[in-house]
Amino acid sequence: MGALPKQKISRSQQGNRRSHHSVKMPQLARCPNCKSYRELHHVCPNCGMYKGRQVLFSKDTLD
Repeated sequence: MGALPKQKISRSQQGNRRSHHSVKMPQLARCPNCKSYRELHHVCPNCGMYKGRQVLFSKDTLD
């Protein structure tokens, strides 16, 4: 057997520990290039720009 707790953890202590487990809404900002919403510090899924540079290329732009 491994280590076992000496005492029962109360429901309030359990809730305090689990308070950080909740799902949070992602922080969104407008893309300066195409004005659609994107996550902060992420590449824009619509136009593929990040920090003023083209990072993702679509098949239409490569042809």
